[in-house]
Amino acid sequence: MPILAALSITLATFAFMEFWAWFMHKYVQHGPLWVLHRSHHIRPSPRPFERNDWFFVIYGALSAVLFITGDNGARWWFWVGVGIAAYGTVYFFVHDVLIHGRLRFWKKSDNAYLRALNMAHKMHHKTQGRDHSVEFGLLWVSPKYLALARQQLRERKTAAANN
Repeated sequence: MPILAALSITLATFAFMEFWAWFMHKYVQHGPLWVLHRSHHIRPSPRPFERNDWFFVIYGALSAVLFITGDNGARWWFWVGVGIAAYGTVYFFVHDVLIHGRLRFWKKSDNAYLRALNMAHKMHHKTQGRDHSVEFGLLWVSPKYLALARQQLRERKTAAANN
């Protein structure tokens, strides 16, 4: 497969996965599969792994099947698998490592975008139940949180300069 086609399929899949993750989170994880996702809303989690981690297993298995049957990149679905795996990797580092601190090697960031993502996710977790939650996406963040994060960073810099 030509490299431009492979790259296009991978990037399109990655972008689609943000919509797909939002849709699945809002309508499936907070719906019929709440039985699995509920463990993610219990804080602090008593175990290193929770039922919600089955979603990683499901998407990882799907990506692996696409790799295995994709003829080492000759078939288009191999590159769909690459896009899913890339999104899953970013999801892991942003959601599990940065936001929830499941691995303690990445501390809070002074990047306005990452702080805004964190704020939006904290708003999502204000609700312990499956109903009345907000902010279901991962990488797309509401402009109001981005503005708030920028304001907080400006205030921190101003306070530091005055001390």
